[in-house]
Amino acid sequence: MSESGGPQTIKEFEDRLLEVAGGLPKRLKQCADYVAGNKDRIAVSTVAEMAEGAEVQPSAFMRFCQIMGFSGFSEMQKLFRESFVGGWPDYSTRLQHLREKAEGSPSALLAEFVEAGRLSLENLVKTVDPLAMEAAVKQLSEARMIHIIGLRRSFPVASYMAYAFEKMGVPAMLHSVVGRLDNHHAIREGDALLAVTFSPYSTETLDLVEQVRARGIPVVAVTDTVVSPLRRMGATLLSVSEVDFGAFRSLSATLCLAITLSVAVGTARQDG
Repeated sequence: MSESGGPQTIKEFEDRLLEVAGGLPKRLKQCADYVAGNKDRIAVSTVAEMAEGAEVQPSAFMRFCQIMGFSGFSEMQKLFRESFVGGWPDYSTRLQHLREKAEGSPSALLAEFVEAGRLSLENLVKTVDPLAMEAAVKQLSEARMIHIIGLRRSFPVASYMAYAFEKMGVPAMLHSVVGRLDNHHAIREGDALLAVTFSPYSTETLDLVEQVRARGIPVVAVTDTVVSPLRRMGATLLSVSEVDFGAFRSLSATLCLAITLSVAVGTARQDG
């Protein structure tokens, strides 16, 4: 911790965020949720911009910083800026240059999405929890059958993992909830559930996780924040932060994590 009591590393920051998030009043909870899903913005944003993103007043966001153990937003921002020394790209400058050269052109749009994907991948390398990854691979590789659910924006990730498991000969079943059928009775003792969901979290996915956890079925979750409701349900959490571009959010890091997890599980089953 720093002299003011704030976290000194990103890991300490995430631990502190997880510790306080559950007991915060509504406005401060909005701050926690926004920060959890947008840690990449802290180093390059003003307190007014962070408050606007969380839909609260700047004073409320400052209060949140203090609850996190910092003297204010500047000290919290300093932690994130120092964490990316030598590696933090000048994102806003690059985007401005692209707009000046080719505003609205397909090539400029492609460049912006590529940059968002690159940032997401760099963040993944720095923030993925190796112990959680090892635990997830163990749970899934030991399962008789892996059940996979990921709806709406998460569906491409879930369907790709089902495809990868099929190619590696890993027994897996993709739950699509077509016709409002959740097929939860197909999940038996000895199986495991792999859930993929991002804020705002799919109700169907959360319901299925809750049902199978009540039966003692292990759950591995790929999600976007350390304060995801899946953690409260006892899932093994693999959190991934994506950089968004406008109204769209990159899936580069999520798909990279999904491919890594699939191959690791397939390899572990073969070795076992």
